[in-house]
Amino acid sequence: MQKKYIEKEIKYIGSQLSPHWIYKNFGLKGDSIVAFVGECKVDLTEMVDIEDVINNEPIYSKSMLSFISEQFGIGLTEGVLRQRLLICIIKEVLEQRGIRVKRSGDDLFIDGKKLSVSIATKSITSILIHTGLNIVSEGAPVAASGLKSDLGISDIKEFALEVMDKYSEEIEDISFATVKVRGVSET
Repeated sequence: MQKKYIEKEIKYIGSQLSPHWIYKNFGLKGDSIVAFVGECKVDLTEMVDIEDVINNEPIYSKSMLSFISEQFGIGLTEGVLRQRLLICIIKEVLEQRGIRVKRSGDDLFIDGKKLSVSIATKSITSILIHTGLNIVSEGAPVAASGLKSDLGISDIKEFALEVMDKYSEEIEDISFATVKVRGVSET
C-alpha cells in the first residue's frame, strides 16, 4: 500500500471521498492512504453516513488530521473491517503514548469526548475510507477531544506517518497471510 503525508493544508468537505481522488491529486496509483491537516466541514449534502443525515448531524472541526484511503478488489464488508483496523491502529498508537482511549465501533473517545469521525463506503471502482481526528476541540458540534488541544500531541505529521506505516504494514501482512497457507479439503 502506498502512503503519503500531504504537506499543504486541505479543507476536508466530503467530496474528497471519491474514486481516484488520491491518484488524480497526488499520483498514487492503486491501494493507498494519505494524511493531511485542515479544517473539516462536511455539510449534510456531502455526507455518506445516512444515519448522520437523518439525525441532522453535520461534521465540523476547526482543525483535523484526515486520513483517506482507497483500496481496490475488496467488498464493502471487508472495507468496513479495514476501516475498523485503522481505528484500532490509531487507538494503539495513542495508547503507546500513554493516552487512555475508548473505542466504540469506528469512534474513538477520550474521557467520553469524541476524538474521531470515520466512514467507509463503496464507489463503482473501490472502497473509500475517511478517518478524521480533531486536532483542536473548540468549535466542534459535539463534546470533543483534540490531539493537540487536549492530548498535547504537537508532532501531528510524525503521528500521522506512524499510523500510516502501521496500517500499511498490517494490510500487506494480511495479504501475505492469505497466500502463505495451504488449502485444506474435507476427508
